[in-house]
Amino acid sequence: MSSFPGSPRLVKGGLVLVDPESVAVLATIALQYNPETLSRTLQIQAVGEPGERSEALRLKGPPVETFKLDAEIDAIDQLGAGDPVAGAHGIQPQLAALETIVYPSSASLQANDALARAGTLEVAPPQAPLTLLVWSRSRVVPVRVTDFSITEEAFDPTLNPIRAKVSLGLRVLSVSDLGFDNRGGSLFIAYQQQKEQLAGLAASASLGTLGIGGIG
Repeated sequence: MSSFPGSPRLVKGGLVLVDPESVAVLATIALQYNPETLSRTLQIQAVGEPGERSEALRLKGPPVETFKLDAEIDAIDQLGAGDPVAGAHGIQPQLAALETIVYPSSASLQANDALARAGTLEVAPPQAPLTLLVWSRSRVVPVRVTDFSITEEAFDPTLNPIRAKVSLGLRVLSVSDLGFDNRGGSLFIAYQQQKEQLAGLAASASLGTLGIGGIG
């Protein structure tokens, strides 16, 4: 890496787990290497059925936005530096930090089992932390992990994985999912407002650029 003083500091993408009520940070997971690509899909939430003229321009809510990314994790640098955790476990701690996002805690599972055994009629499913995708300062957005796959590609002599590729599918949680009073909903509104501000910076083309002189 260049030591030139003008070199920009590399910002990592990653996930932040926060308490859904207080938004206190519970864990921060930075990707070891930023993926080369990030795929996004927007599914428009229109009102009514096709052909309903009075509703053709109405939107019932923000689009359903999804992200897909592939992240690479390896223990080469840590093993080369003699890191004891990497030497004993490879990259299993990093993989486990990601995997446990989609697990309810074992403590909550045991607590609910105890309630069920005691005859509680309705046992509420455990609530997970709120997951935020942080992809630069302008993209901090609440998400739910929808797809998760791991391909372990290399192992040490005791079969600890030392290199892997993780594929993540994330669905943005909007105010349609969380509501306006939820802290996650507030983060989504800030995310959308950032989009609107950036859209205002885009230069508007003239109609002549499109080969027309006017509308109507």
